[in-house]
Amino acid sequence: MAEFIYQKPFPIKKDTTKYRLLTKEFVSTIEVDGRRILKVAPEGLELLAKEGFADVSFFLREAHLEKLATILKDKDASDNDIFVAYTMLLNQVVSAEGELPTCQDTGTAIVIGKKGENVWTGGDDAKSLSKGIYETYRDRNLRYSQVVPFTMFEEKNTGNNLPAQIDLYATEGNSYEFLFVTKGGGSGNKTFLYQQTKSLLNEESLTKFIREKIKDLGTSACPPYHLAVVIGGTSAEANLGTVKKASAGYLDHLPTEGNEGGQAFRDLEWEEKITRICRESGIGAQFGGKYFVHDVRVIRLPRHAASCPVGIGVSCSADRNIKAKITEDGIFLEELERNPAKFLPREAPFMQPAVDIDLDRPMDEVRKELSKYPVKTRLNLKGTLIVARDIAHAQIKEMIDAGKPMPEYFKKHPVYYAGPAKTPKGMASGSFGPTTAGRMDSYVDLFQELGGSMIMLAKGNRSKQVTDACKKHGGFYLGSIGGPAAILAKDSIKSVKVVDFEELGMEAVREIYVENFPAFIIVDDKGNDFFAELK
Repeated sequence: MAEFIYQKPFPIKKDTTKYRLLTKEFVSTIEVDGRRILKVAPEGLELLAKEGFADVSFFLREAHLEKLATILKDKDASDNDIFVAYTMLLNQVVSAEGELPTCQDTGTAIVIGKKGENVWTGGDDAKSLSKGIYETYRDRNLRYSQVVPFTMFEEKNTGNNLPAQIDLYATEGNSYEFLFVTKGGGSGNKTFLYQQTKSLLNEESLTKFIREKIKDLGTSACPPYHLAVVIGGTSAEANLGTVKKASAGYLDHLPTEGNEGGQAFRDLEWEEKITRICRESGIGAQFGGKYFVHDVRVIRLPRHAASCPVGIGVSCSADRNIKAKITEDGIFLEELERNPAKFLPREAPFMQPAVDIDLDRPMDEVRKELSKYPVKTRLNLKGTLIVARDIAHAQIKEMIDAGKPMPEYFKKHPVYYAGPAKTPKGMASGSFGPTTAGRMDSYVDLFQELGGSMIMLAKGNRSKQVTDACKKHGGFYLGSIGGPAAILAKDSIKSVKVVDFEELGMEAVREIYVENFPAFIIVDDKGNDFFAELK
C-alpha cells in the first residue's frame, strides 16, 4: 500500500484578481485561544451579496471585453463574427449605464463560498446572502425567473428570483472567499455530463468525441463561449462542479501537470487542440465564422478506475462571474469594467448592408420577400412582433386541443421567443433579448398547420422537425443575436403591451413594435437550415 499523502484537490497557485474595497464596516478581529478570529456581521454578507449581484448584472470583466475587441481586429473573422462582437460591445456600453442589465435572463443567483475555520459570522450565512440577493432583484431592473413546485406539475414564479443556489465550504485560515455567478437558462442548459470509460483516453478517440460534442453545443447559449471541458472526477457532481468553476475562470491558475496526490491540472495542449476544433467547426459567433469560443479550459481530474465522467459547459457572452472576499482589511469585490466604450473602435467596422424587412405587410408578402434570400442573410427588421415563450405556447396548445381557434395575433405577426426584464422608468422596455428557440420546437408543425408561427424569431439552432415543418408549410426561422438584450431595449424596441395571459407575468403574450432589429435567416421555406449545413 502506498504511503499517506494529502493533496489539496485544487491547488490554485495565485490570485491575480483586482479587487475594490466595498467597506471596512461589519468586520472585526478578536483573539481566542491563541487564534486570530475574523468576525463578520450578517449585515456584511447581505451587503456583499447585494452589491456583487448588482455589479455582475451590469458590468463584465475587462479580459472578456478585450476578447470581443480582438475579433474586430482579426482579418480572418467573418462579417457575422464581427457584427455579433461589435453589437455585444455596444450592448455592454448601454448596460454599464446601470439601468438595463446585460442580458434579460438575469439568471439563477449562485454563490460558491470558502469559509476559513477562523471566521465567525454568528448566524445563517445562506440566509444573509439570500437577503442581499433578494434586495438586488427587488431594487434593480432584473427579471424573476425562479419557479417553485407545489405538486409534480403545478408551479409558481416566486416573484423575487429566490431561491438562490448557495454552496459553502470550510477551509483553513481567517478569510472568506466567494465566487458569485448569475447563470441564465440558455448557458445552464448547455452543461452536459457524459459517462465514458478508459477507452476514451487516447488521441484519436478523444478528438472524435470532442468534435461530435462541440456541434451538440450549438448557439442557443449565445457564443462566443468560454468553454470548459473536464475529464475525470471522483463523482459526477465533482466533475460538473469543476465545469462551472472552470468556465467562470476560477481555476485558471491551477498547475499544468498532475502528480501522485491527484491534483487537478490544466492541460494546455488540449486547450489549444479544442480551440482549433471549435474554430474549424464554422459555427462562429452564432451565424458562421471562426469565433465559436473565446477560449477553452481543459481540466483533468482523478477518477474511479471504472468511471470516466466528462463534463462540458460554457460561460456565455453574458460572462457574469465575479469574485469577492472578506479579510481583516474589509469586504472586497472584484473590479469589473465600468467603461466598456474604451474597447470600441473609432469607426464602426465595415460590413455588407442588411436586407430591410417590413413586418407589417401581410404575412404572405413578408414570407414571399424572405424567400428571395439564402440562409445566413442578415436582415434589418421593422414592424410588429408577438412575444410568446414556453408557458404561453403550452396554453395556446391547450386552447387548440379544446377545439378553440388559433389566436389571430399568431397568424398575423411573426412570433418572437423572449421574456423581458423589468422596464426602467421612462423607457418602453426592459432588457429584452431572445430566448432559446429549441424549447418551442414541438409546437411548430401544429401551429403552422393552423396558420400560426409562420415566421419565428429567437436564438440558437433547432431540430429537424422545425426544418421539415417550415418546408411543408412555407415558414421561416430567423435567428436573433443572443446576448445584446440591453441595446435591443434601448435602440430597437419602441413599444410593448400585453395582449394575452397577463397573469403569466414575464411569460405573458406581448405585442412589441421594433425598428432596426437585427436578425439572420436560419431556416427557410425550402428546407435549408444553416446549422445543418455545417460539417
